[in-house]
Amino acid sequence: MAAAAAPALPEQLQDFDAYVEAVRKQFEVPGIAVAIVKDGQVVLERGYGLREIGKPEPVDAHTLFAIASNTKAFTAASLSMLADEGKLSLDDRVIDRLPWFRMADPYVTREMRLRDLLAHRSGLGLGAGDLLYWPGTDYSNEEVARRLADVPLSGGFRGQYAYDNILYGVAQLVIEKVSGQSYRDFLGERIFAPLGMDETRYNSDALRSGDAVASGHSKADFKDLQTAPRMTWANVAGAGGLYSSVHDMGKWMRVQLDGGVYGRDGDKERRLFSAKRQQAMWSVVTPMPIAEPSVPELAPAKPNFAGYGEGWQLTDYRGRKLVWHTGGWPGMVSRVTLVPEQKLGVVVLTNAELGGAFQAVTMRALDAYLGAAKTDWNAAYAAALAKSRSKADDDWSKHVAARDTKSKPSLPLQAYAGAYRDPWYGEVFVEAAGNGQWRLRFGRSKDLVGVLTHWQHDTFIVRWNQRWLNADAFVNFALTPDGKVREVRMEAISPLTDFSFDFQDLRLAPVAAADPDAAPPALAPKGAPAKEVPAKDAPVKAAPAAGKRAG
Repeated sequence: MAAAAAPALPEQLQDFDAYVEAVRKQFEVPGIAVAIVKDGQVVLERGYGLREIGKPEPVDAHTLFAIASNTKAFTAASLSMLADEGKLSLDDRVIDRLPWFRMADPYVTREMRLRDLLAHRSGLGLGAGDLLYWPGTDYSNEEVARRLADVPLSGGFRGQYAYDNILYGVAQLVIEKVSGQSYRDFLGERIFAPLGMDETRYNSDALRSGDAVASGHSKADFKDLQTAPRMTWANVAGAGGLYSSVHDMGKWMRVQLDGGVYGRDGDKERRLFSAKRQQAMWSVVTPMPIAEPSVPELAPAKPNFAGYGEGWQLTDYRGRKLVWHTGGWPGMVSRVTLVPEQKLGVVVLTNAELGGAFQAVTMRALDAYLGAAKTDWNAAYAAALAKSRSKADDDWSKHVAARDTKSKPSLPLQAYAGAYRDPWYGEVFVEAAGNGQWRLRFGRSKDLVGVLTHWQHDTFIVRWNQRWLNADAFVNFALTPDGKVREVRMEAISPLTDFSFDFQDLRLAPVAAADPDAAPPALAPKGAPAKEVPAKDAPVKAAPAAGKRAG
């Protein structure tokens, strides 16, 4: 029997191809893929643009993108499946499943439940601990989780919303222990195979020869579009490790909109998870603050309520409940949106870092099916981008105005060199880089190596060798009364640097030379000068990498 023909697209989507191309141009996105599911059918799935700039391969519905934090819904679903089988409860204490688990506060350690791992209400600050995996470290998943014991809590337990990633890595460890499988095998056997998600991969190291994979793109120094390295988050994959295509994500949206049902054996439903568990995943656990739109053009998108459930954000739009999430990865950002009352799902995957692109495409599709008047969301999100860039420029100008250009370091430059340790991250080194330069190097993160230049007094700037990171930072050395370095603190220069560069949470103290756990840095000859980078060369222009930042 032939499959029923997909219904015609609404009038607002008759020019959808031209609209997406306009979005690509506005936000300089090499490639975009979109799928729309309505009433159990895929009504649109197609690609636009290129997998990688400078190469001819086009994006289509089967092109694989990193879906980043859209992985979180798979982790929540996995816990729900185990709960349906009676193997765990979301009310279980984490320490009853992982006895070694520790948070920085003993009360939080004792009371943390599995549900708390999914709901961003632990007391951790925004993105706290992300440097343990971002933009890539050699820690294992369990090592990352164990280091949570030293990550400071900045809020009250269950007191407020603050997005984190690291606790989803803990949730992954619970899934593995309870199921007796690796998370990769669990997803493959329990979710991907039943749904026929043959184009979905667990981390980039699972990509296969012949896979049509998009390359991510970042604006190095917030100016020049270039490809970003393909990454894997094997040490916190439960938070954001998956690659997928819109073709496969359409299958994922369908099972979500069908209440967990993916097929039938006669009169018996085949389910991933129960309707009860889905209701829990789609119910607010943690209320979220509602921000005022950054520009008037975005006022129609302001929700009346906002909250986080289990792996999903929950808001409303034009009188309809939205169940959605975004994802951000170096060079790729995306959004998955469900409108349960309308049996509508929209997924937008992109291979650049400007979230305005996936927002503009998503909102046009939602308006088309909700009967709203046509809105130029492309122009609205472009206005928001222009404002954010202007604010970033103003912020940098304030730093320049406050700088004492005649100031000198308090100490000879070699006196700042050495090994420093933060309790939760580990070692960071200040060392000679040759040619009279000094560098800062994160001991467990191969991409976090950069040149140090003097800014003012005992504050320096580290400019990372990998310019696509867009995460240059101030580095401040605090001294004792005797003129020794007491502590090193850092903070990102640009307010638009991705929040996962949580430099501000580091408390770097000097490591004694005899400490056997600290690798010795390479020191420069006594009195070697540091090469100064003029202020005009420091990052000024900024463009938001709004995938992770948005959720």
